[in-house]
Amino acid sequence: MWFDPKCPWAWNASRWLLEVERVRPVRTRFHVMSLWLLNKDRENLEDWYRTWLTDTLGPVRVCIAAEQQYGPEVLRDLYTALGDRIHHERMAIGPQLYRSALSALGLAEDLAGAADTDAGDAALLDSHRAGLDPVGEDLGTPAIHIDGAAFFGPVVTPVPRGEAAGRLYDGMALMASTPGFYELKRGNRTSPRVD
Repeated sequence: MWFDPKCPWAWNASRWLLEVERVRPVRTRFHVMSLWLLNKDRENLEDWYRTWLTDTLGPVRVCIAAEQQYGPEVLRDLYTALGDRIHHERMAIGPQLYRSALSALGLAEDLAGAADTDAGDAALLDSHRAGLDPVGEDLGTPAIHIDGAAFFGPVVTPVPRGEAAGRLYDGMALMASTPGFYELKRGNRTSPRVD
């Protein structure tokens, strides 16, 4: 799964996948993508969304720095630590948030400084492209790859729990195994309720 820590839809999809792990023999691998990077050259963004994107680059840079120092498995817990603070505690995105999340996991707090440097941007771009190129750049997060098939989504609220989570995964796995399947979409979505 490819995530941007600020995206509430990615947060819900990640909580769904962790729930799937409880009811199916699945292990989620987390990877970083960037909504800022995805949208930086787009001219027709709504003003509210352009404003919303302004603080999204820092968290992904911190995630990339942590991954470079500790390996990819660190992203599972770091994403949860950042996401809890962003989506539940409503902490402002910035140095205090990064240090709090890093400290809670026993990770080097100086990684918070990565938010303000482009030192890991090449690795960020590689991760971003690995997640989104197979899906299509006009889409975003969450991006999920299952058995070689890549999808945008699921965009879901509230987070399915228990067997409902497993059934949704079963459906996605079935779609992933269907040659030539590309898209399933439903409009009129509500605002995300983060779980």
